[in-house]
Amino acid sequence: MIDANHVDAFGSLSTVVGQQQIRDLNALDLSSALRRTPGVTVSRFNPVGAFGGAEGGAVYIRGLGASRPGSEIKTYIDGIPFYMPVWNHPLLDLLPINGMQSIGVYKGPQPQKFGNTFAAIDLTPQVAAVGDNQHGELQLTGGSARTFTEQASLTGRSGAWDYSLAQGTARSEGDRPDGEGRLSNAMGRIGYQFSDNWSASALALHADNLASDPGQKGLPATKTGEFLTRGTLVALSLAHDYELAQGSVKVYQNQGRGSQLEQPGLDGETITSFSMQGVRWEESLQPWRGGEVALGLDIDETEGDVAFKRIAPAPRDKFNTPTLRVVSPHVALSQAIELNQDWTLTPSAGIRSYDHNVYDSATAPHAGVLLSTTDVEFRANVSRGINYPGLETSVLSHLIPALGKTWEELEPEQLDHQELGVKFNPFTGTTLDLAVFKDKIQDRYLFAFPPAVSQPAYVNLGDYAIRGAEATWQQRWNQNWSSFVGFTWLDPDLKTLPYAPKRSLSVGTTYESGPWRLSADAQYQSAMYVLQQERVEGASNFAQVDSFTVVNLRVGHAVPQFGDVGEVFVALENLFDRNYAYRTGYPMPGTSAQLGVKMGF
Repeated sequence: MIDANHVDAFGSLSTVVGQQQIRDLNALDLSSALRRTPGVTVSRFNPVGAFGGAEGGAVYIRGLGASRPGSEIKTYIDGIPFYMPVWNHPLLDLLPINGMQSIGVYKGPQPQKFGNTFAAIDLTPQVAAVGDNQHGELQLTGGSARTFTEQASLTGRSGAWDYSLAQGTARSEGDRPDGEGRLSNAMGRIGYQFSDNWSASALALHADNLASDPGQKGLPATKTGEFLTRGTLVALSLAHDYELAQGSVKVYQNQGRGSQLEQPGLDGETITSFSMQGVRWEESLQPWRGGEVALGLDIDETEGDVAFKRIAPAPRDKFNTPTLRVVSPHVALSQAIELNQDWTLTPSAGIRSYDHNVYDSATAPHAGVLLSTTDVEFRANVSRGINYPGLETSVLSHLIPALGKTWEELEPEQLDHQELGVKFNPFTGTTLDLAVFKDKIQDRYLFAFPPAVSQPAYVNLGDYAIRGAEATWQQRWNQNWSSFVGFTWLDPDLKTLPYAPKRSLSVGTTYESGPWRLSADAQYQSAMYVLQQERVEGASNFAQVDSFTVVNLRVGHAVPQFGDVGEVFVALENLFDRNYAYRTGYPMPGTSAQLGVKMGF
């Protein structure tokens, strides 16, 4: 289900999903890879493809991420931001999981790691193993709803050079008419080791995808057409690794497009193009015993345009957004203090500052403390997240001229986070992790109209809080059998907050016997509100979906003739054919099957 929960030297929690979990979940995309991660809720329409990045294919973290436009979550590849900045939310289909070593979910603001967001998802590409080697894999699957997938990867190292290549495609006609989807992506990375301490690398990724909206079941008039996404990311990195200093500087540029076609009525097509570029510098120093100093600087610049190709007699027009730029340096310090031969106390503190070319400057402090021994670790963390309005505010002002230039007068949104947790290993093979947290969101931006305000304007009026708790239990019973249980409780004071179910329970197990490998996962999720958390003052949302329990199963049989990782397998989703949905009127498929083969050397 997950690889591990990690706590850094600053008391911040992240959850990592690795290649083994991606395999055992038979995950084809990011939302299916994170669907059982505690604290994470997903939504989707179709077996393949994410429609528009909202409830048609999205990921939410502890009640964050449902705002549209302008999500509170940002997505990254190797620490480089990659999302739709014009509407300021992730597009999941731009984030392929094949060729990735791991997926990190950063729960709550972590200013020492990421800025200008309340939570983050970071995908780390594969890197070749140490020593001269080559490794390649190919996986093919096919099954229900005419779904076909192909994923290939190749990594290698020779002398000072290393490389990794990955390519994938997935297609499905969907379980309902107009529920088709297509994913196509390729990624390449090449690195060079100048010396024992210095290295450089280049990363390139391209994705081209399509997803259709099948509409509410039995109501074809509710279909909203197709959504196409395309994006390219390029990054250059220079890194060093010394005994007392490690760091890197990355320069990146990415661009892409999101196109909503065949919209109903006179809307026609909406074509959104974007570009992002910037610099990421980070440095970790250990200047004295037990001390760590983390330094960094982020510079991000975004711009884009939106073409509204409406059907006559509706007018057509195109809007070029302004350029937004954020400069964000940060510094943090932690100190490990040995209380005695068993216990260590590690206090920490830091701050991130923001300088914006349109909005006011802001700061995001954080502090934490760890108290740990061999099998127990207590943690406490407080942090502030800053989330600036994106390009979407200027686009909406263009669509609603009465809003004028009020978008330039907004304040950045703010989240104050508090968390207490404990991780302990009471028995051999057992890991328990408990956490309680509270998030207070302030100055959420809205656009308001009379009589709430004297004239139409953007305002910072949205405030609400989320309390919650998480518990995970990882158990390795013996060399062949392991299990996992994760529970999340969410209690927002905004009771209609979408995709924030009060209770979620994830259970999984993996068992190996000879050439056989069985992986099963199940999830219970209580009833929840759905759709989007709109940014209109006074907007209400009462759409709900019922609670559900879903069980999936994957059974594989090793085939040595296909290489070290060779196997044939069958993956069954919704094993007991339950009725469930992530949006009212959009039932997910019943029992479906995929047959697959994996080869590798």
